[in-house]
Amino acid sequence: MELKIDYTKSAQQNAEEYFERSKRARRKAEGAEQAILDLERKRKEIEGKKRDEKRIRHVEEKKWYEKFNWFFASNGMLCIGGRSAQQNELINSKHFDDNDLFFHADIFGASVVILKDGVKASQGVREEAAQFAGIFSSAWEDGASTVNVYSLKRPQVSKSKEKGSLGTGSFLLEGEREWFKGMALELAVFMNETTIGLQARPVKFIPEVKIIPDAIGINFAPLKTCNELNISRYMLLRPGKVKKSDAAKLISKALRYPDLDYIMQHLPAGSFSAKEVR
Repeated sequence: MELKIDYTKSAQQNAEEYFERSKRARRKAEGAEQAILDLERKRKEIEGKKRDEKRIRHVEEKKWYEKFNWFFASNGMLCIGGRSAQQNELINSKHFDDNDLFFHADIFGASVVILKDGVKASQGVREEAAQFAGIFSSAWEDGASTVNVYSLKRPQVSKSKEKGSLGTGSFLLEGEREWFKGMALELAVFMNETTIGLQARPVKFIPEVKIIPDAIGINFAPLKTCNELNISRYMLLRPGKVKKSDAAKLISKALRYPDLDYIMQHLPAGSFSAKEVR
């Protein structure tokens, strides 16, 4: 090792200068080491968040019904609705079974809604499905407060035998309908507080099963369902003047659910009024 000596200074002065240099070098080394540790900690945090997001998306992708509008009624029955004419066709051809009920708002431009195992449902649960059908209809976009809804059984809904006589998403409806008059357009959005799940057929509702408070899981359900489940905190949506994108931001902030795209996908077309209920 080579040492440079300043001959204009005494040995003591040269030693003190080298001592100060060594202290500065040591401080720089310690600072660099801390910076490396901070970067490594941040890297692990980011990777952990990415793993969690990937896991969440992976779980959600497994749920076949999430391609549609959907919710679980207060008794655990699954209810699905089409987001387009093509999805209405798909629901009718692939997911409408003999024990299910068909719901449709009495207005041009509405989702086909199917309550799985609906023929066994109580009047209250049928009303939940009817409210859902009203929410996902053009009545919301029109700014209405209520809409009439009807239901039919599987044999009453079909495509015309004459090819091309009915457009995509349109069906031939026959027989007497069950009517649900004046269904309020009120949608509740809430995080998981009870477990309602697709288990076996028929779906069974397990009441009062709590999950961890920060569990990922957001629900879009008719207000009737929210009230039946005694959900303590939720966002109440009605037709209003707030843009859909802004309503999604309000929901995201209030419920601390970060996925704005997911929220947007599960809201009806139109504008909103949004109120947090506790």
